[in-house]
Amino acid sequence: MAALSESRQGKRRRVLHRFVPGLGRANVAREVLAGVTLIALSVPLNIGYAQIAGLPPTAGLYALVLPSVVFALTASSRQLVVAPDAAAAALVSSSLVGLAVAGSTDYATMAAAQAILSGVVLIVAGRLKLGFLADFLSHPILVGFVGGLALEVMVSQVAKMLGIAVDSGADFWTKTAELLAGLPSAHPASVLLSVAALIVLLSGRWWAPGVPWALLVMVAATAASVLLRFQDAGVAVLGEVPSGPPRLAFPSLAPGQWIALVPSALALSAVVLAEGLLVGRSYAEKHGYPHQPDRDLAAAGLANLAAGVSGSFNVGSSTSRTAAMDAAGSRTQLPSVVLAAGSLLLLLFGTRLLEAVPAPVIGAIVAAAVFRLLGISELVSLWGQSRTEYGVAAACMLGVLVLGPIRGLLVAFVLALVNLARQASAPPLEVLADPDSAEESVLAVSADGRETVPGVVVFRVVAPIFFANANTVEKRILHVVGSALHPVRWVVLDLEGVSGIDVTAAARLRSALAGLAGSGIGVATARVRPELRAQLAHADLLTGAVEYPTNRAALAALRGSAGSAPPRADG
Repeated sequence: MAALSESRQGKRRRVLHRFVPGLGRANVAREVLAGVTLIALSVPLNIGYAQIAGLPPTAGLYALVLPSVVFALTASSRQLVVAPDAAAAALVSSSLVGLAVAGSTDYATMAAAQAILSGVVLIVAGRLKLGFLADFLSHPILVGFVGGLALEVMVSQVAKMLGIAVDSGADFWTKTAELLAGLPSAHPASVLLSVAALIVLLSGRWWAPGVPWALLVMVAATAASVLLRFQDAGVAVLGEVPSGPPRLAFPSLAPGQWIALVPSALALSAVVLAEGLLVGRSYAEKHGYPHQPDRDLAAAGLANLAAGVSGSFNVGSSTSRTAAMDAAGSRTQLPSVVLAAGSLLLLLFGTRLLEAVPAPVIGAIVAAAVFRLLGISELVSLWGQSRTEYGVAAACMLGVLVLGPIRGLLVAFVLALVNLARQASAPPLEVLADPDSAEESVLAVSADGRETVPGVVVFRVVAPIFFANANTVEKRILHVVGSALHPVRWVVLDLEGVSGIDVTAAARLRSALAGLAGSGIGVATARVRPELRAQLAHADLLTGAVEYPTNRAALAALRGSAGSAPPRADG
């Protein structure tokens, strides 16, 4: 019986380790405490994010229950936290505002359907092993896109903090104009309450970053609201929050409404894909545990399906909450399970405690959290590193504010592709110096483009040769030959850095080599990769060319050669 009991305990431990990797008896208390911290962080933020999305507070709380459990049980990442964030909430609001009235039943149904569509996209991406696509959403694009959404959020939250009414369905510029026009009528009590909350939140973040200041501020403000009757003084409060667990139901929409939600669902999926995989990979590398990006994509998709059928809205990776869990010492998904349990208890027994929460304080909590998403430090860094990359980020941010999030993201993608094409069309092209005249043991790069030795030019391409850069390669070869100090008799192509060549490039290079041959200039190759050699032979680019194993071998054979007959490669 003892052996059987030990076997059962071992099986339970294996099952627990399967679903919560890294969890051991010694660190359960630490993980549970981290979960309590996660509850303190998530409840006030999710209430604010639900309001940003144009949804009731319960939609934000529902997102903490079933989606958290589903992701915790299916993800490979041991630390990534999934939850609604400010960027996703702003995107939900901006994409649905023209389709339904914020706060209506149709609006909430569309938000749930949008989460389901996003979930399907992410699951398909995971099944097709498309995790590598995260690399195509560059850092400048994410900085600009999220920064633009954060600016939209900040305008609405500042209005809430000041007690100024703005049209939640209006665009960024209209809301900004309404905010500025309403400044003279700002509500004094709301302003004082917001300023006090911001002082505590910002100074607390600096003084004791591990303390859940958002929860403490919300509790203190709620207690003061009840005791001092803020509502009678004109301060807006959260109001009635229905109690009870999430109700499972599939959104009922017409086919045309589902189709209208596809573009925004794709945009939400793209942000979840890029940011989630990058954050998950960074923590896996930091702590040395395996990371399966495609599994995490599918897990995020399942979490969004869970959000959609439980009356919530899109969820994605939360960078700030993941960082907080890492700082708390969490190395498993158990805190997310604790978060789900705590949120469910709040929905069952504690929603009346939320009714008196002052709206300006919620605005201050969200504004303090969103401020870091503006990407000010990242934009300054991009300005110093690359003006082009800064331009992509700035254009994406402006595109989000002027054209809306989805069109802004498309504009940023186009700009990124243009920048990629610009870089690809100008590959590193080098003329190598005479190794016998260089101090280094390897060939040095000649800065002025002279020949390698009199009569011979060793020309190196450090990139694949394809249709976008073939013209540049051809012109550079002909320019170097034409501007050499001595008549060129041989051109040696160092091809070690060339991983491939396409049909268009092969035709251009064939034309260039034929022109050299017509001028009495021989062509040799050096350091050709085996896979490239097959491509060159198939494209008929090796006819008449002599191949050498190294550049030194080529120079030893060709130095001083003035004839057109190619020396033997082994000679």
